[in-house]
Amino acid sequence: MTMELTALLRTFGLFVATAIAELVGCYLPLLWLTGKGSAWLLIPAAISLVIFVWLLTLHPSASGRV
Repeated sequence: MTMELTALLRTFGLFVATAIAELVGCYLPLLWLTGKGSAWLLIPAAISLVIFVWLLTLHPSASGRV
């Protein structure tokens, strides 16, 4: 029972981390495009999107199709 709970919590945490990485990676360029931030925001946005893609490879199922 604890292995199932551990796997469930790991999968849930992975989905949350993936969602946060995607949102940050999309929100920072929006700030730059609207003039509310500098172009330097594009660097952490790119890093966040790289982390997002890497996290997608760790998902137990094909997350791109979920």
